[in-house]
Amino acid sequence: MVERTAFLFDMDGTLADTMPYHLQAWMDLLDELGVRMPDRDFLRKTSGQMNHQILREVLGLALSDAEVARFGARKESRFRALCGAHLRPIAGLADFLAESHRLHVSLAVATAAEKENREFVLEGLGIASDFRVVVGAEDVLTGKPDPEIFLKASDALQIEPSRCVVFEDAIPGVEAAGRAGMKAVALTTSLDAREFQGHPAVIRIAKDYTVLRPETLVAALARSA
Repeated sequence: MVERTAFLFDMDGTLADTMPYHLQAWMDLLDELGVRMPDRDFLRKTSGQMNHQILREVLGLALSDAEVARFGARKESRFRALCGAHLRPIAGLADFLAESHRLHVSLAVATAAEKENREFVLEGLGIASDFRVVVGAEDVLTGKPDPEIFLKASDALQIEPSRCVVFEDAIPGVEAAGRAGMKAVALTTSLDAREFQGHPAVIRIAKDYTVLRPETLVAALARSA
């Protein structure tokens, strides 16, 4: 049995194959707002950030709190409409979570997603009950690469950061894991493997969960301590 070890999961692009629908929803909104930005540039600039950061900081829009809330809600509603029946888990996820439970690894979700989207994805995939802790947008002040969200998750689980492995599909998420004193598994659902190579927090790069084993990751975590 593995004691006092935790796996912390980002959600979009890490638990569910949702990123194409998020991107399309953002592109639709930006078109309405008259903002032009290539898809890949947008993904690089915004990964792991919360809506208010994207709308104000990344896009440089001077918006009131009410406007940020309205545009954010419009984007998320569009995302759910686009994703709808296409919601799918990342390959191998169910078996990976089941094996993690068998080993008594504590599981948490740490995502910049808001409550409606978390429910849409976690309940839609039937995996909400797999996680002891879920930390979302309303629980933190700053998005990734700030480590706040991962530190809050580990604190809620009462497990030391050094005993946590973060699962991420974006560079800011991997950076946040490193700043939190955690190790990371980088999934190449959104970026090429070479984007993650050489990052000190990364202990494994994988295309999905079919090539990952919880016991191997726990052993790698112990070796890196």
